[in-house]
Amino acid sequence: MYKVDLSPDPKEEAAIEARRNREKERQSRFFNVRTRVMGVDVKALNSQVEERKLREATEQSKEAAYGTYQEQYDLVAQMLEKEQAERTRRLAKKVQEFREQKQQLKNRREFDLWDPGRLWMEFPAHLGHSDPPCGPASLQCFAGEDLERATCLKMQQEQFRYSLERQLQEQQQVKAEEKCADMLNDQLRLAVDMRAAQLAKLEESCRVAMMSAMANANKAQAAELAEQQRRERQREQEANLMEIQNQITSDLLTENPQVAQHPVAPHRVLPYCWKGMTPEQRAAIRKVQEVQRHEKEAQRQTDKALDAEWESQALHLAQAAMELEEQERELCAEFRRGLGSFNQQLAKEQKAQQNYLNSIIYTNQPAAQYHLQFNTSSR
Repeated sequence: MYKVDLSPDPKEEAAIEARRNREKERQSRFFNVRTRVMGVDVKALNSQVEERKLREATEQSKEAAYGTYQEQYDLVAQMLEKEQAERTRRLAKKVQEFREQKQQLKNRREFDLWDPGRLWMEFPAHLGHSDPPCGPASLQCFAGEDLERATCLKMQQEQFRYSLERQLQEQQQVKAEEKCADMLNDQLRLAVDMRAAQLAKLEESCRVAMMSAMANANKAQAAELAEQQRRERQREQEANLMEIQNQITSDLLTENPQVAQHPVAPHRVLPYCWKGMTPEQRAAIRKVQEVQRHEKEAQRQTDKALDAEWESQALHLAQAAMELEEQERELCAEFRRGLGSFNQQLAKEQKAQQNYLNSIIYTNQPAAQYHLQFNTSSR
């Protein structure tokens, strides 16, 4: 018997929801063409291998071009370093030769100041009447007398001429060295410009070769991608046709009730394959519902009779309560009447007693003399 009026079990609902989710996942896997491929797709693997080989070849060509650039840059840097070292060596050699030829110790103006034997020759022995160390005290040289003036003038002129010639030579040497340095700098700049032009030309040729190789690789990759897309579309169309055929011939779109039968528990059904109830099941459910309706009607009649009985008992109890209230009211009225008559009798007796007291007992009133005697005796 089907218990249609009972609330569903939470565990059963959770199990049904879990099976429904698993079925949705399974259908998503089956209906997705990309993930539904059975076995190994050899064409796709071959295309991936070819793409990887093409990518590796492109990277190797780029690395080779970068290596060629690096070697050329290293050669240019080594040539520039050699030229700089050679120029530095020639300049140092020329400076050393100039110092050895033109800057000797004896030709310097400060030679006398740095002469190590100057102290030994500061006070030489007497050489003659014209000896400078001999002053007036020696009686060999007198004031106003200059015996070697002509020689001194000649020596000064020779020294001035020698200094002038040396300065001219130094100026000419400096100009010649500057001219040589300018010429070397011009040659170096010319060589650097030529090398830069050669490198730019080589770089341009390498760039053109790389661009052509890249263009060829892109064309090949585009062709491969177009072919792969065409194969993918064809595979998708075949999969769609196969899926349509499977849907048409499978039990998913048919009304076969045997599909929904549980393989382990025959009294249970598979919710994701259930096609609806059979006429026998619907008739059984209607029969059970009719029996339940009759039972419900009988229960309703029983409840109605019970309610009527309770209402009659309540009515009897209300009538009894009303009768008791009426008797209580009558008793109260009789009690009040008896109490009133009793009170009237008591009032008459009290009035008679008061009249007796006033008329018989309290007739003689005490005078003032009585009160005076009473007070005197009390003192």
